[in-house]
Amino acid sequence: MRNNRYAILALTLLLPGCTMAPKYERPAAPVPDNWAVTHMGKPAGSPQAQSQTAGSLASIKWREYFVDSQLQRLIELALANNRDLRVAALNIEKSRAQYQIKRADLLPTINATGSGTVQRIPASLSSSGRATISRQYNVNLGMSAYELDFFGRVQSLKDQALEQYLATEHAKRSAQTSLVAEVASSYLTLAADRERLKLARDTYDSQLASYQLIQRRFEVGASSELDLRQAQTGVESARVDVARYTSLVAQDQNALAVVIGMPVPSELFPEKLSEVVTVKELQPGLPSELMQRRPDILQAEGMLKAANANIGAARAAFFPKVTLNTNIGTSSDQLAKLFAPGSAAWLFAPQISVPIFDTGRNIAGLKVSEVERDIALAQYEKAIQNAFREVSDALTQKGTLVEQINAQKALTEATSESYRLAEARYKAGISSYLYVLDSQRSFYSASQSLISTNLSRLVNLVTLYKVLGGSDDV
Repeated sequence: MRNNRYAILALTLLLPGCTMAPKYERPAAPVPDNWAVTHMGKPAGSPQAQSQTAGSLASIKWREYFVDSQLQRLIELALANNRDLRVAALNIEKSRAQYQIKRADLLPTINATGSGTVQRIPASLSSSGRATISRQYNVNLGMSAYELDFFGRVQSLKDQALEQYLATEHAKRSAQTSLVAEVASSYLTLAADRERLKLARDTYDSQLASYQLIQRRFEVGASSELDLRQAQTGVESARVDVARYTSLVAQDQNALAVVIGMPVPSELFPEKLSEVVTVKELQPGLPSELMQRRPDILQAEGMLKAANANIGAARAAFFPKVTLNTNIGTSSDQLAKLFAPGSAAWLFAPQISVPIFDTGRNIAGLKVSEVERDIALAQYEKAIQNAFREVSDALTQKGTLVEQINAQKALTEATSESYRLAEARYKAGISSYLYVLDSQRSFYSASQSLISTNLSRLVNLVTLYKVLGGSDDV
């Protein structure tokens, strides 16, 4: 009796949670421990450049990072209506259901069944030589094909489904972070193109006024035809830019509508980039912190864990498989006596299957699972390397954009003053209109470049938000 108790105890300990999967250990990251770029004049590995940790980054909500009220409203609309995000959410529901199916396999499935059979046996087949009618009625409660998971095959499959489910959760968060960044970038691009369009229209109006003035001077003989044609060149050039930026603004609005998932209300369109409330600054922290919070890396690690768990199921296929079929109920040849005393019936049919010869199927299955684990490992390492490169690129650009903006502002101010002086000299009759036209073109080009540089700075901050993993509230 004591030995039986020990056997039952051993069986109980074997059943839950025992698998043959390799012990999972997070692989070493194939990237340096510090960022190899400078940030705002300080090495990225310095404490000043890495004062924000992964925890503080996660605590920054997207509404605190993107502080422009119109942009916040657009992000809210995108999170509610974007179709790609809906697909990501539905994939989570699908993966959750698949995990629940695998988890249910760990416990027996109890079914209640009822059946009735009425059969006529002809005289030629009857043992009595007379035609007979036989009846049988059954009501049973039991389970069928329940696998006793001695070697962890079912547990390993359940672990695999769990990791795949968690990976889809990270995939959704990655999609949300990318969506927030895409909305912000599209919004800023639209704001920049609207500002470029306004600059082109202002330049066109200015050039048209100058052309009309020179035309009147030409008519009275105070200006040459060369001056008139040069002024006309400026007007037509500005008109080309007005048409080009009008088209770009329309395309930007269409692109924003697709990202949002619905037509964009006109009151949410930005007027110009210089009026957009700037986003906050972020510091990168350490590469190790990035791997703990960036959702695409966590997703890749989840798939690696799932592949690792599947090896346990492949290993368990080499060992015996024990299944149980059992039920208890009543049987009778008359429906009225189905629950009468003495009608009880039961069945207990355990079955064991031992692999003897399968032409190498199990060996090949194990090899497939191990190769799939190696593929998932390579994909995980690649995800880390891509993340490290994206952050390094964003930091490299961020470290030079401030100087670019300062230089571009100085250039714009210098060309503006040159344009003013050239106009004054032309009106005083000291120089030709060609100098005015060249100065105006230089000023216009510098102003457009300043808008582009400001856009690059803001988009860089949006990119940093994305590549650092975004916030946890999306």
